[in-house]
Amino acid sequence: MVPKNKNPLSLVFWEATAACNLECVHCRRLEVGKEMSSKDLSFQETCQFIDSLVQEFNPRPVLVLSGGEPLVRPDIFDIARYAYQKDIPVALATNGTMIDLPLAKEIASAGVRRVSISLDGSNRDTHDRFRKMPGSFDKAIQGILHLVDVGVPFQVNTTFTRHNLHELEAIYRLTLKLGAAALHPFLLVPVGCGMEIKEEFQLTSEEYEQTLLKIHEFSREGKLHIRPVCAPHYFRILAEKRSSLPKRKDTEKFNHMTKGCLAGTGICFVSHKGEVFPCGYLPAVCGNIREESLGNIWGNSSIFNSLREPELLEGKCGICKFKRICSGCRARAFEEEGDLLAEEPNCLYEPEVSNLSYSNETHKD
Repeated sequence: MVPKNKNPLSLVFWEATAACNLECVHCRRLEVGKEMSSKDLSFQETCQFIDSLVQEFNPRPVLVLSGGEPLVRPDIFDIARYAYQKDIPVALATNGTMIDLPLAKEIASAGVRRVSISLDGSNRDTHDRFRKMPGSFDKAIQGILHLVDVGVPFQVNTTFTRHNLHELEAIYRLTLKLGAAALHPFLLVPVGCGMEIKEEFQLTSEEYEQTLLKIHEFSREGKLHIRPVCAPHYFRILAEKRSSLPKRKDTEKFNHMTKGCLAGTGICFVSHKGEVFPCGYLPAVCGNIREESLGNIWGNSSIFNSLREPELLEGKCGICKFKRICSGCRARAFEEEGDLLAEEPNCLYEPEVSNLSYSNETHKD
């Protein structure tokens, strides 16, 4: 048996390809092609990567097949089946526009446990403008309905900016109506194409705080698992209000995260070329799985190890009593200051100088 990892890896986001059928205005990539690249990991390389997850990690992480658009990749279901046969939990992150009924059946037969579908508006106009493809909203909704038909659980991912913030409640209600297992609201991290819309669309610190408070109100209804992403302050809000979210035993593997920024501490991102990053929004290369195993990179990277030491955080993050359950968004700090340990630039909270610090066991979602 593989010994338990000192720093468990919960989620591995793998960019199956950089190719995509959309051109979203907030994409973390600057360049998106319509076709697969010769630099993409081959099927054989991907199987070796999956083998390393089995051999080097205990417990085994969830493998999230992402992109680009992973469904552009012709062998994506062969890869999913291989991981399933190796007892690696598999999730699929897609824009949903390519999912017809036969493809939904193939997703189910490949052993995919959950699919995340991106909905960046509660209606055609808002979503399609953000995704830059007329009809993408209707196709994504249809894709969701096909997943429901074949019994594959799904969650809704929404990136909130000023263009759709007024639809926060409408998106939440739509997610409930569709029967989603979860809603993951993303707060824009300005990297890649997102840099081009930063000035116009990124939320202010005040808007950021009010958005998280509103999300907390929805979570108190207890109707849906809600986990804000790229919004570590949410866990400070939860701790302040001393509330908790209901557990869902059927999706426990996906819902057990207990702190804010998980970059390099509970998750990592592997690019289509094999590069390893703390997350998909933090462009600090920690290694490459074409050169060494993910287990070695995860255990020995100086970048990963620094992210696991809250005492190294700088500015007001460094003196904040919530730093162990929040940590601030390391990607925003890196984008703003060029330093992944700098203080979170979008945090409204002003900490008192204190030696007290919340443990990440203080609050469980």
